Amino acid sequence: MWDRLNRIFRLAIKELYSLKADPVMMVLIIYTFTIAVYTVSTGAKFEVENASVAVVDEDRSMLSMRLRDALLKPFFREPVLIDAAEIDDGMDAGRFVFILEVPPKFEEDAIEGRRPSLRLDIDATAMSQAGNGASYIQSIIMQEVAAALPNAVAPQPINLVVSARFNPNLMSTWFAAVMQVINNVTMLSVILTGAALIREREHGTIEHLLVMPVTSGEIMLSKIVANGLVIVVASVLSLLIVVERLLAVPIAGSIGLFVFCAVLYQFSVTSLGILIATASSSMAQFGLISMPVLIVMNLLSGSTTPMDSMPRWLQYVMQLSPSSHFVALSQAILYRGAGLGAVWPQILALTIIGSAFFAIALIRFRRTLADAR
Repeated sequence: MWDRLNRIFRLAIKELYSLKADPVMMVLIIYTFTIAVYTVSTGAKFEVENASVAVVDEDRSMLSMRLRDALLKPFFREPVLIDAAEIDDGMDAGRFVFILEVPPKFEEDAIEGRRPSLRLDIDATAMSQAGNGASYIQSIIMQEVAAALPNAVAPQPINLVVSARFNPNLMSTWFAAVMQVINNVTMLSVILTGAALIREREHGTIEHLLVMPVTSGEIMLSKIVANGLVIVVASVLSLLIVVERLLAVPIAGSIGLFVFCAVLYQFSVTSLGILIATASSSMAQFGLISMPVLIVMNLLSGSTTPMDSMPRWLQYVMQLSPSSHFVALSQAILYRGAGLGAVWPQILALTIIGSAFFAIALIRFRRTLADAR
């Protein structure tokens, strides 16, 4: 037993030296967990920020001016006054995401209680901004009208108090930063292990391993341990330095529990990388095969869109993917501060799926080594 562990350890050290000698992979790892996390988190935002808005003010009253002045930065740019004839051209050219139309005698009708209508045109090609911005503008209008005409607006029957937990300011950066790290763990785990195997084959060093007193299982475990260790260390450093320090995103839960789950996750995704590599004859073919697999795993894992919004049958299918369980437990730990008692079902699922992936990959890997002999 100790001899086997010693052989796996020495083979893993060899893998680390091979990775160190590959500058392209080293740059990819550093870029993926630093610049990529920072730029995506700060650039791809879901909340409304600096949205272009125009106002067609046919009333020119104090109330209409108050509504226009209430559309403030950083949510909206300074509103642009336009004529009704410019609406179609402005929307067609994409100059405005929102156009608010105030009809004539708006203030007079509001004071008299005739419930006048406002029209809000939205460029829905900017989907996330359109949905959130419409809610923002609706809320702003209701607040301003209620403040300007307290006697003309009927009081609300209830007072609804909204409390947003885990992300009180509803900042997309808090969500995107952590999820970008999680997605990068999946992507690089597959790429590094698959590339390591193909690199052995292209450099001819796989034949050297075959004449050594090591088994196929030991060779495969060494690749999983070495590349998985690099990914876990890089992801933890990214969380602590880039996410928590640079982006000021609070990490609510235990980093130690996350590391344990990430190590467990490595056995499934790195095994998947080896499985894809055994079906590939070159690095280019490996990239073409792994690309659609990674896209599906990331987009349908719950890191981009909620699992509940997917069709029921697809939710069941994605339970066979380790990425969906890893995303669920990572969100529970890092966002909500969940402990082991809350995430043990996902840990159990990762263990079962990882064991299945490892067994299938090992069978394929043994066949590949047998063909190489």
